[in-house]
Amino acid sequence: MKKIILLLIFITTVSFDSQKGDAYDVGEWFKFRIHYGFVNAGYATLEVKEASLNSKKVFHVIGRGYTTGMSRFFFKVDDLYESYIDKDSRNPYQYIRKIDEGGYTKNQEGFFNQSENKIFVKDYKNKTEKTLDIPKNTQDIMSSFYYLRNYPNIDKIKPGESVSIDMFFDDETTKFKLKFLGREDITTKFGVVPTMVFRPLVQSGRVFKEQESLTVWISDDDNKLPVRIKASLVVGSIKADIEGFKGLKYPFKIKIVE
Repeated sequence: MKKIILLLIFITTVSFDSQKGDAYDVGEWFKFRIHYGFVNAGYATLEVKEASLNSKKVFHVIGRGYTTGMSRFFFKVDDLYESYIDKDSRNPYQYIRKIDEGGYTKNQEGFFNQSENKIFVKDYKNKTEKTLDIPKNTQDIMSSFYYLRNYPNIDKIKPGESVSIDMFFDDETTKFKLKFLGREDITTKFGVVPTMVFRPLVQSGRVFKEQESLTVWISDDDNKLPVRIKASLVVGSIKADIEGFKGLKYPFKIKIVE
């Protein structure tokens, strides 16, 4: 069950919005229930707050993940991801990553210099510092989610077409590519929700069963929230469903209320 929370945050970066302005605002919060096979493994939350950096108001986005019940007894997970994002450019200024996954820990902070295309990374666990080159408009793992929620013209994408961005993660920048599969109505605890279905293309072997082992269902409205996520892992599979939400900028579209 290792890296389940990381997977959830990683694959929810496929949310998009059309050209209506920001799809989110300060006060947005939502929660996922994560299942590992038939077991309720834990939860993950993402929320948007406001902060001040160098006397400038910015979005402060926070992602938390944790195991519960017997899952926590067998494999304890406590993960924290944060990002500080410019409200105009939607590029990140700073990220924080503090994770504890069954004893595997990481405590890292990164500072972006977008004008010089560099990032300064401080690793508090290993007591190291380094400056790395990055492409223009590179996102961190949390800011990617919110950046892509405002991706232009995504509502006009056709099945089989893809979108990609540069994302900095684990001391390197990678191309994160997303393929659109089509639209589908799915049943949730809130009712039948129209969705857009995406498949992130990921590296196989380390965690995922194969390159195309993830599927993500995104609400087909102006919020573009992840509603359901399925992933085949090297051992077993996970499924995550939206459990609750509040502070959405737009109405959550439901076709049939259960």
